[in-house]
Amino acid sequence: MNVHDSEKMAGILKAEGYAETGNTEEADLIIFNTCSIREKAEQKFRSELGRIKPLKKKNPLLKVAVAGCIAQQKGRGMLKESPHVDYILGPQNLHKLGAMLMTSNTAVCTDDNPEIQYTDIHAERKEDFRAWVSIMYGCNNFCSYCIVPYTRGREKSRPSKNIYKEIRELAENGYKEVTLLGQNVNSYKSDVDFPGLLRKLSAIHGIERIRFVTSHPRDFSDELIMCISELPKICEHIHLPLQSGSDRILKLMNRGYTFNEYLEKVRKLKSYVPEIAMTTDIIAGFPSETEDDHYSTMKALRDIEFDGIFAFNYSRRPGTKAALMDAMLPDNLKSQRLNEILNLQDEITMRKNKAVEGRIQEVLVESIDSDDINRKGLTGRTRTNKLVLFEGDVSLVGSLARVEIRTAGRHSLRGCLIN
Repeated sequence: MNVHDSEKMAGILKAEGYAETGNTEEADLIIFNTCSIREKAEQKFRSELGRIKPLKKKNPLLKVAVAGCIAQQKGRGMLKESPHVDYILGPQNLHKLGAMLMTSNTAVCTDDNPEIQYTDIHAERKEDFRAWVSIMYGCNNFCSYCIVPYTRGREKSRPSKNIYKEIRELAENGYKEVTLLGQNVNSYKSDVDFPGLLRKLSAIHGIERIRFVTSHPRDFSDELIMCISELPKICEHIHLPLQSGSDRILKLMNRGYTFNEYLEKVRKLKSYVPEIAMTTDIIAGFPSETEDDHYSTMKALRDIEFDGIFAFNYSRRPGTKAALMDAMLPDNLKSQRLNEILNLQDEITMRKNKAVEGRIQEVLVESIDSDDINRKGLTGRTRTNKLVLFEGDVSLVGSLARVEIRTAGRHSLRGCLIN
């Protein structure tokens, strides 16, 4: 979502006559598009913000803006904490960026935008063959560890006709793959629900692949499973955050499902879509997590066998319910449990990837392999979202290719182009 928000801001800036520079010392405007979902991201932002402070002394005309979730969370307080910041722009107010830059003094835009779902912004996209498309904004789930509902607001779905128009224009411009974005795409609701939207978008000529993130297990319906099974453009990859294998922890997280309910949906999905690849999110060391809770998560990983996971230590976020819970775990114990989770998943991922060896996969060619000194290597992704490295001509970038997988690694597959 932040990547796509940056593309939207780049679109606004281009219309205002700005051009991107790779050198901060040349910049007239520096924007930090921030994330506050974990403490590490906030620490990194503050380090970078401090690093550019001397540039303001060298160039008094330089403007510095902070956008994204930290901007929304801190608001005007950010101006007091960091006087070299000029503008504060929350994620619901990106459309005000151009007007903000016209002000000579500081400006703060963190108001709730009740019309955000109708506010279409032209994005300056980094690629010309695959695109991110927002279908909804905000979140109503209020998971106890998550700051997003407080920074991005309540759920608001874009009209399906606006989404259809945007993707049809992408198809007319040669785009082959779109990824639909929402904090919980399953709860999309406009004139159609999410399965209805998928069926509508699948009819667009020229688009060959459709992905979506993120799905909430509670709202992962049988109808959605049937869509994935029946619509050939929907890629066989689902990111379905589990967070924990312990029912007690899931309840404390306010996730709205038990592990068995999650498992039943996974089994049903795999029965209808045998080729499905699944990834998930796991939080290690949630407040009061016991050894039994931790081993329930380890057992869940063994039972489901995800293709990959995004796993992190629990990060205390001010303003969330979990931040007020008792029995916070020490960092060393959280790290120990995280390492056990990651080591187990490495074994599973390697086994899953080895199973692809010898098979021919459809690959969307993304770029030249930067590690290939001969500049003959290409990278791309399978429909199941696995990274593939193979040799081929640079003219293949942006096209679909057939690649036979020869060897599998933990993080990528290596293959040979099939003519």
